[in-house]
Amino acid sequence: MTFYKKRLLALLAGTLLLSTSCEKDLLDQPNPNLPTAETFWQNSQDANKGVLAAYSGLQQLGNYRRWIYFAYDLRSDEGFSSSPWPELQNFTKFILADYNFVVNTDVWGHHYVGINRCNQVLAYVPAIEMDATLKAQLLGEARFIRALHYFNLVSLYGRPVMATEPATADYRPAQAASEQEVWDFIVQDLEAAKAGLPVSYSGNDIGRATKGAATALLGKAYMQQRKWAEASAQLAEVIGSGRYSLTPDYRDNFRHDRENNSESVFEVQFTAEYSADRDDDYAGASEASQRAQFFGLPGKGWTDGEARAWLIDEFLKEKTATGKKDPRLAATLFFSRTRAGYPNDPTDPVDQDDKAYDNLTLDQRFATEAYNRGRVYWRKYENDYWKNAEGYYSPINHRVLRYADVLLSQAECLNEEGKTGEALPLVNQVRARVGLAPLGSLGQEALRAQLMHERVTELAGESWRWHDLRRWGLLDSQAGIDELKARDPDFNNFEVGKSALLPIPRTDVDIANLTQNPGWK
Repeated sequence: MTFYKKRLLALLAGTLLLSTSCEKDLLDQPNPNLPTAETFWQNSQDANKGVLAAYSGLQQLGNYRRWIYFAYDLRSDEGFSSSPWPELQNFTKFILADYNFVVNTDVWGHHYVGINRCNQVLAYVPAIEMDATLKAQLLGEARFIRALHYFNLVSLYGRPVMATEPATADYRPAQAASEQEVWDFIVQDLEAAKAGLPVSYSGNDIGRATKGAATALLGKAYMQQRKWAEASAQLAEVIGSGRYSLTPDYRDNFRHDRENNSESVFEVQFTAEYSADRDDDYAGASEASQRAQFFGLPGKGWTDGEARAWLIDEFLKEKTATGKKDPRLAATLFFSRTRAGYPNDPTDPVDQDDKAYDNLTLDQRFATEAYNRGRVYWRKYENDYWKNAEGYYSPINHRVLRYADVLLSQAECLNEEGKTGEALPLVNQVRARVGLAPLGSLGQEALRAQLMHERVTELAGESWRWHDLRRWGLLDSQAGIDELKARDPDFNNFEVGKSALLPIPRTDVDIANLTQNPGWK
């Protein structure tokens, strides 16, 4: 069991760190049972508990537990929602009449819960007398987690509030003046994190942020700014470290029994341990992922999130060197072989890869239900490989950063720098893992197009597609949106200059006098 799945260690940190010295009774006497921010931070154990509480911010509903996948995967052209909850459907269709809709407020607000916990670590731990190396590590972890939160906020909201101190009744942080200000802050945090983080951990500490995680995220941050040389330098460090390698089996990256493996650069830790309350944030609450329940196929999950059919075509563009279908197709999606457009290939028979839950294919499961059989469902991060039902307690960690993504990202950076020859071997490493033939000589434009394909087949459903669309400029022009419409009709609702960003919740705009994002009134 990894480090922040240990609830006892987070008992005080998870429930008491939001207390301040203002919390006193009517007689102005301190509550002896409630540590304040000023009295809590006494030693290295307290510092560690504070960092564990910061990690738990990544498990919030508005973060990697549930809603982030709706904001990223389903708003991209890879997915959509057919939820019976109309507001949830509309959220993924770029329609949001109520800016205080719970999904939007959770994504925005829960990121600040995590940020505030990081800010407390960074404010109070420096004054603790403790081992200097451990102190640098804990501060580096807090900076990495804070940077990841702001990476999401700038990508979804553009100009978030830049909270850098612990929350108090009087603290009024300013809104970022520009997206560049946020990116600069992320870079600053990650550079500082790199300096203090170790290259690896052992035992129960496996899963904490490492130097490689901070370096990879820094490279991704530079990429989103199209600073190719700076990004390439960071990604080259990760590749050159020799600490990472592709797992032999692609599916090992989406199983709870193959976590924190050689390909993992950073993942959010989850556990299936039961809790009486699956949503709340307190010591002893559930630390399980809910993605599988919300994306599970009919009868197994809620099916609030589905995949677009064009993804199947993308996987079928190439066969392996031995003439078989790309194995990542079956690892990523559930679909029926009888659906229109799927080639009837007698050399590619139905096999175990096409079966899920109860050892049934979709054609067998929905033999009399053409509607369900014709849909495309997410398999990635589902639990069908070890049980026959989904629920609110999935133990599968979310892989935020994988080495395969590092390789493809570095290939993109090198190609954009005109170093196409150096980029090709990196792409071929990823292709070789699944048995695809190596790419031959390609020009810059051809490799740029090929990388768009490679990132779909390797990373579909992993919450990076939205970042790709933004980086490639497809969300910035009507021509780009028209291209996306052909794959995803939800983009008929997309307004250039507006829909690339979510609206800031209205309550926060009114209370803090924030500037709303363009196009949102």
